[in-house]
Amino acid sequence: MQISGGVVLSGGVNLAPGSGGSGGGGYSFQGSNYGYNTGGGNEPANSINVIQKFSFTSDSDAINVGDLTRTTRYGAGQSSLSSGYLSGGAGSFPSPNDNGRTDTIEKFAFVSDSNATDVGDLTLIRQGCSGQSTSSYGYTSGGASPSGIINSVDKFPFATDSNATDVGDLTQESAYISGQSSSDNGYASGGQTSSGLTNIINKFSFSSDSNATDIGDLVESLRDTSGQSSTSSGYISGGGSTEVNIIQKFSFLSDSNASDVADLLATESKTAGQSSTSSGYVSGGLLSDVIQKFTFTSDTNSTDVGNLLASTQTSAGQQY
Repeated sequence: MQISGGVVLSGGVNLAPGSGGSGGGGYSFQGSNYGYNTGGGNEPANSINVIQKFSFTSDSDAINVGDLTRTTRYGAGQSSLSSGYLSGGAGSFPSPNDNGRTDTIEKFAFVSDSNATDVGDLTLIRQGCSGQSTSSYGYTSGGASPSGIINSVDKFPFATDSNATDVGDLTQESAYISGQSSSDNGYASGGQTSSGLTNIINKFSFSSDSNATDIGDLVESLRDTSGQSSTSSGYISGGGSTEVNIIQKFSFLSDSNASDVADLLATESKTAGQSSTSSGYVSGGLLSDVIQKFTFTSDTNSTDVGNLLASTQTSAGQQY
């Protein structure tokens, strides 16, 4: 099946034009089969360890397909061609002194509904980090550690189960940020710094291990947003600290500011983001179990297409 910007092969792999750098020759971030919502929780209740799956081919509710190795919220999601990953995060509410933060990298298979396994460690304990992916590597950028907000970008391989390495820095320390992925670059948008909220869009190259650059601004400074990616644009949905309902879009083809292109169903933050080949998804959020969908081909508002198992916030998103 031919799509705009690439070809969808069996098994949900989208190969789009572009060098892909270390991503394996033009890998695209989107999935064509399923979206996943992993971990999360709802204050003041405890965090959960559930792996939820919902269909991209039909609008339907999510189902429980496995468990993480631990209850985790505020982790970062990554997706390879065959597996979903969850890196970093925090433990249950209320939190111990270190906020229950972890450096664990977990992996679960897309081809079978099964529990996750612990496959490695990040270089630092962190929560509120963002995730980016190529076909060969997962990236975990920014976050909050026990010692404060950090700017490091970690990279770990999909081919072997091993620890991450520190390969660069964001332009500033940022936590509770959203991640986007093009075929050539990773992006980390908005978030919380030690001095307040930020509107910066960071970009770092997949083809070389190097620091990020500031390539544009969001329409306003926000944290707790979710990220989605088409083959040509990155999206930032919702966010706070005062919740908004806007869907923002910025181009992967040129370095520029984001623009407000549509609205979510309501003001929302602490959601998880997923990306199919044709649509962006926003799942859960503050006191919400709704799965929302918006199309990449036109700038239109999101629609309600299903429900998670329960109201879930601060979960991570993956796609296959």
